[in-house]
Formats: sequence, C-alpha cells, structure tokens
Amino acid sequence: MKKDFIALADYSSEELQDMLSLAIHLKKEWKSSGNAPILKNKAMAMIFQKPSLRTRVSFDMAMRHLGGDALYLSPAEIGLGKRESIADVSRVLSGFVDIIMARVFEHDHILQLAQWADIPVINGLSDYNHPCQAMADALTIIEEFGSMRALKVVYIGDGNNVAVSLMHICAKLGADFIHSGPQDYQISPIAMKIGKQIAEKTGTKIAYFPDPQQAVENADVIYTDTWTSMGQEEEAKKREAVFPPYQVNEKLVERAKSEVIVLHCLPAHRGQEITDEVADGKHSRLFPQAHNRLHAQKAIIVKLFEE
Repeated sequence: MKKDFIALADYSSEELQDMLSLAIHLKKEWKSSGNAPILKNKAMAMIFQKPSLRTRVSFDMAMRHLGGDALYLSPAEIGLGKRESIADVSRVLSGFVDIIMARVFEHDHILQLAQWADIPVINGLSDYNHPCQAMADALTIIEEFGSMRALKVVYIGDGNNVAVSLMHICAKLGADFIHSGPQDYQISPIAMKIGKQIAEKTGTKIAYFPDPQQAVENADVIYTDTWTSMGQEEEAKKREAVFPPYQVNEKLVERAKSEVIVLHCLPAHRGQEITDEVADGKHSRLFPQAHNRLHAQKAIIVKLFEE
C-alpha cells in the first residue's frame, strides 16, 4: 500500500479490491454491532477549500465510528497557499494529527500536501479527480452485481474529476467505461491516456460516444453529475445551452438493460442533468451510493494506518 490516497491509478487492482472487501466487512460490522474502536487516539485534520455535505460528514463519522476524532478546518482558518505556504501547513499538521484529508480546487495542492507531510494524506477531491467518490461508487456497484467485472458503466455529462476516477476504477476492476457528453467537454487527454493504459492491462474497454442514446445501449450502470462544478460558475449559462441532450431521464434509461442502476455523486440539480422520476425511481441508487462514502472511506483510512 502507498502512504497516501491521491489517485486510483497509484494502486493495483488487487489493492483496490482488498480495500473494497474491507469496506464491505466494516459496513456489515457497523450494521450488526458497531465498529471496533481500532483508530482510538487517532485524529484526522480535514482541510476544506470547497464546502461539502457528504465529504465532511462521512469522514467525520468514519473516524468516530472507528474510535478516532476529526477536526474540521475551514478555508478561512487556513487559507491554504495564501495565508501560509502549503509546505508549512503540511509540516505543522504532521505534528498535531495522524492523517490529513483535503478537499481542494487545484490538484497540485494535494500533491504538495503529500510531499511535505510525514503522515498519510487523502485526496477528498481536486479539480483533477475524486478517488474517494469512486471507491463509494465501486462499492455500490459491487453490492448490486457482486463484481464490476464485465459490466458496462456509462457516464453521461461533463468529463470532470468524478468521471476521471470512475473511469480509472472501472478499468482497474474489470468494467468497460463509456463516456457520453458534448465534444468540448470530454475527459482530459492525460486522464484518458492513463485510463487506456490501465485498460490494456486488465482487458477492459474505454470509449467515447457523442450520442447518449447509443452510449447507454446494454448499460448496467448509468452515472451522471452536475453540468457545472464548483469553480465553474461563470460557465453555467454556456453549459446549460449544450448539455440538455445529455439529461438522464426515463426515456434514456429505458434504452439500457432492464436491471440498470443509476448513480449520481450529488448534489443533484434536478431537472437539469437528472429528472426527479429517475433520481427517485426504481433504478436509482443515489442514496445508498451516498451512504457508501462512509464505509469506503473507513476502509481507506484503516488501510493507510496499516502502513
């Protein structure tokens, strides 16, 4: 295992599967009798440049369930890279806590935190990727289908940080990954290159289809996300003009397999990228998926402390 949890591409397929198996175990344990306090006297610093519901609560509760503690650090309290250098923040926190989780705008900030820290650093989200979300996604898919192997996962919408990590975990764990979105909003070439390198080793497929109707044919999983992410607000009007054909609605879902599940990392802009009928319908797994953030992140934390 690596010291930090920065990107899924850093881990082998076996390491990721081992982490997910632990997540399943910890979830069952929590539901039956509660988790053992295996992180007693351990503390996590949670650095937030972006606000969050799921990331903050799930990491905080993960530490509590395992007997540890979590400290929330707001943008105003740190001013990462502005009030104080990232290197100094990282080295100071290394003497106060046992692990750092950071939710940032720039991916380079995560890399710098990890470079200077003497303790594990978890990427809670960056503009490049969102590996913790993808672990919860994979956990949700595995609970539904038993495995990700040979499944067809279709991501509809902006080729953003969520799409990057979803693509990489699909390739690592044996699922084919299809992206469908506007031509100008495809997944970055760097992330795509890494994904295809992984796919070559695992025998999976990665593809882009501009037509969402074609993309979802025989899909096992349909995934979508907001058209405009935090930090892109000035692009909202432009994006709202080109993304409507990529709405996940009942008509689109009907073109997939009858047992297809629909995922969304949330928050959802209902009536834009997804309709109420789908978000609240029989194919939706949006809320089990959100709850799985808690258990997937427990496994990540525990594995990092095993080092």
